[in-house]
Amino acid sequence: MGLSMGTAALWVERWERQQRHYAIDREERFTVIADVVEHVTEGQGRPLIVDLGCGPGSLAARLAERLPHAEIVAIDMDPLLLELARPHHASAARYVDTVMGEDGWTEALALDRPLDAAVSTTALHYLPKATLRQTYAQLAALLRPGGILINGDHLPPDGPVPAALAAHVGHRRAERQQTSANEDWESWWTAVADEPELAASLAQRRGRRCLASGTGLPNGGDNGLTLSEHAELLRQVGFEHAVPVWQFGNSCVMVAVR
Repeated sequence: MGLSMGTAALWVERWERQQRHYAIDREERFTVIADVVEHVTEGQGRPLIVDLGCGPGSLAARLAERLPHAEIVAIDMDPLLLELARPHHASAARYVDTVMGEDGWTEALALDRPLDAAVSTTALHYLPKATLRQTYAQLAALLRPGGILINGDHLPPDGPVPAALAAHVGHRRAERQQTSANEDWESWWTAVADEPELAASLAQRRGRRCLASGTGLPNGGDNGLTLSEHAELLRQVGFEHAVPVWQFGNSCVMVAVR
């Protein structure tokens, strides 16, 4: 028996609140990403977009609402989050269980034409530098000329003083928004473990040797790369431009143009 719509809705809503604990102006970040995709795909009948590390479909759903004629392929390596996405945001995307950086992950996307855009939010920081560079190169090969990669994540500036200033601004913003009142990552996963309808997918999640298989980082890890280090990796693999288009504290939306 599949996951009920009501249960999926309950846990996705709790996920949304939990994520606001960490991402400054999360909804604005989503809006900016959609603005850029809309601009770059203007006039195209059926733009093709891949959502990297889609979780329970948060970004895919917002893109589908803004761009109802787009084809979105959403990938994640977490079977539980994908089980939430499939019933709750069923029409938003085609969901694929695969791991960025592992052999064959791009073939698993089953794309029939070049990508117009690859998007990600709060996911690529899990990849260590060598794996991230390879992933950027693979995405460059999948994108059409003029296609874009958009990464919304925590991307600090270079140097301890600028990084501390950005972190302070972000912290004060979070205080004003009272985001710390939302449950955190650990509390959400502790609570979801008591949901009978998700027991099978949780067991599958635990049964995988490591959820971050192929990344070299533990779940919740961070590669520590700065904004300029991401930009340099992108330029190395063939992206012509790599610039931030929105930033508040360390919360940033970076756009790279193929």
